[in-house]
Amino acid sequence: MYEPEEDEGPITREDNPFIEKFEAFFKDRYSKEIERLVTNYPKKRSLHVDFTDIEHYDPDLADEILVNSDICIEAATLAIKNIDVPMLEIDEFSPHVRFHNLPPERQPILKDISAAHISKLITVEGVIQQVTEVLPKLKYATWKCTRCEAAYKIPQTKNQPKTPTLCTECKNRTFLLEEETSEFEDYQKIRIQEPLELLKGSEQATNLDVYVSDDLVNMVSPGDRLKLTGIIRLVPPKEKKTVYGRYLEAVHIEETDKEFEEVEISKEEEAHIKELAAKPEVYDVLVQSIAPHIYGHETVKEAIALQLFGGVKKVMTNDQKVRGNIHILLVGDPGMAKSQILKAADAIAPKSIYVAGKTTSGAGISATAVKDEFGDGGWTLKAGALVLASGGMAMVDEFDKMDPDDRSAMHEALEQQTISVAKAGIVTKFKSETSVLAAANPKFSRFDPYQPFIDQINLPPTLISRFDLFFMIKDVLDRTKDQEIANHILRTHRAGEMMLQRAKLKISTRDRELEEVQKEITPEISADMLKKYISFARQNIFPVLSIAGMKKIGDFYVSLRDQGRKEGAYAATHRQLEGIIRLSEASARVRLSNDVEEQDVDRAIRLVKGSLEDMVTDPETGKIDIDIITSGQTHTQLANLKKVLAIIKEKGHELDMVPMEEVMTEAKTLGIDSEKVRDIIGKLQKSGDVYYPKHGFVKPT
Repeated sequence: MYEPEEDEGPITREDNPFIEKFEAFFKDRYSKEIERLVTNYPKKRSLHVDFTDIEHYDPDLADEILVNSDICIEAATLAIKNIDVPMLEIDEFSPHVRFHNLPPERQPILKDISAAHISKLITVEGVIQQVTEVLPKLKYATWKCTRCEAAYKIPQTKNQPKTPTLCTECKNRTFLLEEETSEFEDYQKIRIQEPLELLKGSEQATNLDVYVSDDLVNMVSPGDRLKLTGIIRLVPPKEKKTVYGRYLEAVHIEETDKEFEEVEISKEEEAHIKELAAKPEVYDVLVQSIAPHIYGHETVKEAIALQLFGGVKKVMTNDQKVRGNIHILLVGDPGMAKSQILKAADAIAPKSIYVAGKTTSGAGISATAVKDEFGDGGWTLKAGALVLASGGMAMVDEFDKMDPDDRSAMHEALEQQTISVAKAGIVTKFKSETSVLAAANPKFSRFDPYQPFIDQINLPPTLISRFDLFFMIKDVLDRTKDQEIANHILRTHRAGEMMLQRAKLKISTRDRELEEVQKEITPEISADMLKKYISFARQNIFPVLSIAGMKKIGDFYVSLRDQGRKEGAYAATHRQLEGIIRLSEASARVRLSNDVEEQDVDRAIRLVKGSLEDMVTDPETGKIDIDIITSGQTHTQLANLKKVLAIIKEKGHELDMVPMEEVMTEAKTLGIDSEKVRDIIGKLQKSGDVYYPKHGFVKPT
């Protein structure tokens, strides 16, 4: 094997055995690709070489590329210039040779990169976390002697400037950079993060800085998932220390469009997944497998199961995208295990991220542009949780505790599945195709059964309306249910204590009571198998609505709209219609069916109807009124508000100031009691439609 000398100079044809080998390889295998490159040069400046082609052609040369990466890449770059191409009429033909598709042993995960990989060619996979703006970087520096002005042109291969050590003319050691005659190339810095699905438990994601140059710049955006081939370099410590930093000097970039982890599923596991999907009780099995240690909440668990499988993302002919991700909002009294349900879903989802309340900022959950050291003082685009979890799920706990400004960053992400950033002249868009499972508490800690839901939650109606399903989890004072919950919790704790005791005291005898409780709290489908089940379904099953299913959805939607047609109220909008479609598709995916059948539609309708009846029922009419979450008020409240405002405006034409008593008297004839009139006038004052000129009087603005 070739071993370079320590002080070896520039590689030439005479002293490097790899140049001739690469020339022979290019002539034999890549002559057509080189001809195409010449035709498009300098617009296209890279020749992409599949490593497996070199392995088949010359295994020894392939080994040398892995061991002596720098020398081989430079040899390949010199060799390509020597290929005789008939149409080559370019004065300066200096393309890059970019190797990719390395063998598996050269594709470590980020946390496994070690000192053994330094100066070696490797491939890593990660999600783009930060990207800097494009900056110029020295490629060939012209140094001028400060005494005799002799010029020296030196190639720059590292991040530290390489200067002449001594002027050959006058023996001076001081030089100045002549920028006008130096050559620069585009340069960009990227930070990648380990894919979320590769993390186990509470592991911290590993980061790696990547330097790209020339035609590789501006190829990626934060949130993209990539395979990057390059050489691991060292960053010298700023102080006199022995610990060095590291970065990857990119040679090749390949985007991998993975929604969920491409898990390796054996034939036996695939057969087991199909066997599970064929069971009539598969939905009950899924519900039992989601947080079995938490008693009850079957409807919520069923909805989360469908959310994990997801609907089908559609791309229309005009490139318009219709989301397939399902969003769910849980609002409940304290101590109802909302956080535990979120954590359980986080553990099951093949790709997910968990964030909570006050610890989450707008930039942390969406994306932003900042000036920092990573960008060498320039602007850096940073991806947040919803971008990093794109293609998976985001669990947002303590949703109501988030700062309103930070929470507003989610509006676009929930519906359009993108996040737009416009800051300091940087205008860009991130992909955030993420399902959101959020949990919140009522405004005053507990629900008041006599108050409308919307008045008890500290969330804007415009944000709530973007969720497909919303569930109220109430702490009901029911003796029978309380006894069942207490028994379940006590038995679970006793089982945990017994298992710990048996493990510490090394007791191996069987215990029937322990076995019964373990069976009760053990998921029927293990977390690992459930991940594979979900991944298999999302990657292979793309169900289509049946004619019968379409009719059933259409009839249900129209019947909802009919409920309020006479009064001009809205029981549903197109968002509920699309939500039913997504849930129906997810239900079909659970069965591994390519057709959305009536049973899937029935399940989706049951969940949506239950959600609407629970959350958006007008307490005055008893009917479903979607205006509660689209405008924050029911249709009846809006109608009464308009009536009171009309009374004030009419009397305002006759009187300078309208007495409150007169407004109440006239409103009473329209069926609006005095207490409601006071509330309505208070709302009108907040919106700026009326004001109080003095106590007991009101006046329109």
